[in-house]
Amino acid sequence: MIHTIIKKNSYQDSINLMLLTNAVSSIEGVNKVQIMMGTPANKDIFKDAGLYTEDLATAESNDMAIVIDTEDESKVDEVLEKADQYLKDQSISGGSEAFETVRTWDRATKALPDANLALISVPGQYAAEEAHKALDLGMHTFLFSDNVPMDDEVALKQKAHEKGLLVMGPDCGTGILDGIPMAFANVVKKGRIGVVGASGTGIQEVTAIIDRLGEGVSHAIGTGGRDLKEPVGAITMMDGIKALENHAQTDIIVIISKPPAKEVRNEVVELLHGLSKPVVTIFLGEKPTKHEGNIYQAYTLEETARIAVDLARDKEIKKNYADGDYTVEHAELAEGQKTIKGLFSGGTLASEAAVLISDALGLGSEITNVDGYVLKENGHEVVDLGDDKYTQGKPHPMIDPETRAKFIEKAAEDESTAVIVLDYVLGYGSHEDMASALMPSIEKAVATAKENGRTLHVVASVCGTDNDPQSYQGHRDRLKEAGIIVKDSNNEAVRTAMNIVGLQVEDPEKELVPYEASKQFDLSVSEEIKSLLNNKPTIINVGLKSFTDAITAYGGRVVQYDWRPIAGGNEKMRKILSLLK
Repeated sequence: MIHTIIKKNSYQDSINLMLLTNAVSSIEGVNKVQIMMGTPANKDIFKDAGLYTEDLATAESNDMAIVIDTEDESKVDEVLEKADQYLKDQSISGGSEAFETVRTWDRATKALPDANLALISVPGQYAAEEAHKALDLGMHTFLFSDNVPMDDEVALKQKAHEKGLLVMGPDCGTGILDGIPMAFANVVKKGRIGVVGASGTGIQEVTAIIDRLGEGVSHAIGTGGRDLKEPVGAITMMDGIKALENHAQTDIIVIISKPPAKEVRNEVVELLHGLSKPVVTIFLGEKPTKHEGNIYQAYTLEETARIAVDLARDKEIKKNYADGDYTVEHAELAEGQKTIKGLFSGGTLASEAAVLISDALGLGSEITNVDGYVLKENGHEVVDLGDDKYTQGKPHPMIDPETRAKFIEKAAEDESTAVIVLDYVLGYGSHEDMASALMPSIEKAVATAKENGRTLHVVASVCGTDNDPQSYQGHRDRLKEAGIIVKDSNNEAVRTAMNIVGLQVEDPEKELVPYEASKQFDLSVSEEIKSLLNNKPTIINVGLKSFTDAITAYGGRVVQYDWRPIAGGNEKMRKILSLLK
């Protein structure tokens, strides 16, 4: 029986409610439970989950909807009691912050008059409107929110460019500004390598490897994954590159991008050739055969980091960085065991895995994402479990193990599966102990294979640093103790998995050839951008309060804007009020 409870005017951010849903889902006797705000999009999710009731029709965007499927009515009270306690605990845990909490933009700017950056994590349908307000107030914008229409992204970035400001995002998961981790980010030492990336976990993997190799990062400017698509035209990427060119503390520039539009990519490269600093680039899906002028072109994220570190140390650049040990002793396989299942929480790490496996299969290195599968060939599968297909109404797999746990168990049931490849992404925003959280499913998968006369190999990499909130070495140790093969990078993990099933990639020996730039660019930047890069950012955090943890821990000043939908989320009224202003 389905029970619906509507809590009027009880706004909570979506991630908080996803985690709350997980917390109450474990109550014995509850078949299904979903807790979300009563937005039209969320009502569709209730329908897809088979939890829609007529009572939900009365819920508005500012109302919390709790839907419980149980045959035991006493469980309804148990769920409500646990939900109330969870939300109360959240409130108490945030009761002694060293920053002010406000409810309007006006109060936020009065509390922090010199604020120069807005970190926005409100639901996508409201995000562009809040970002425009930030730009109108003269603030750079870090737009974590996703599901923002492309037209809005273009309008925001064009407006920012004209004002001499940066819009990082939308769907910008990661950034590091003067040592402050932004949103989902690792704690990386400060140094001389600057990064601009149209990729969240791509930035995390590269900057974490740079840190572990002993160098540091000046800034890592996220652009959002669509910045190098044709409609946007790399507006933030180009402005970010110019910013690092003008930043005296940055000696090396690193560019990271998911597969870009060709013409946009070429324009970015022309700009890079006009810089005075050496640059390392990785455009996922490309397999470069040479370095050109001041641009060193990498094939993998690990190679990107290692070239950048060698440049920072004035060391000779190797012709080939694929020099790891990918062999596995006693890699016994039963007849028919020949496929790899890559189950990733990081979208860029999934893409890198798909590129390498596709290349090894002789299919080339270009990839496409179809329904969350970045690769699905000859039984080999690489899944981006952070894709929208798998996160509708659920937390991201970096936060919650549930979806990936189910995929692990399913992969073990496939008799062709020889290896499962996993990523563990640490840092602010991620699960506190994903190694332990996934372990029961891994042990069950290995046991299932063994019962059927098969040896299932599990290969993993941990994306993190020694200073992350979670224990980097502790994660590695726990995984190794469980018999998991742990490698130092995603690249090494994937190549090791391929070695187990008899696949390998040939990496070209890259020479440095001269290049004559054919186009001149104005490399100047605004005083606002210079100020952002030459000082610690002063931040108004609009949305997820947890993002303030890293800001305050690493010396940033912040005001928490405790955002709520205008007019209770009523779209018509909201637009009228916006016009009246």
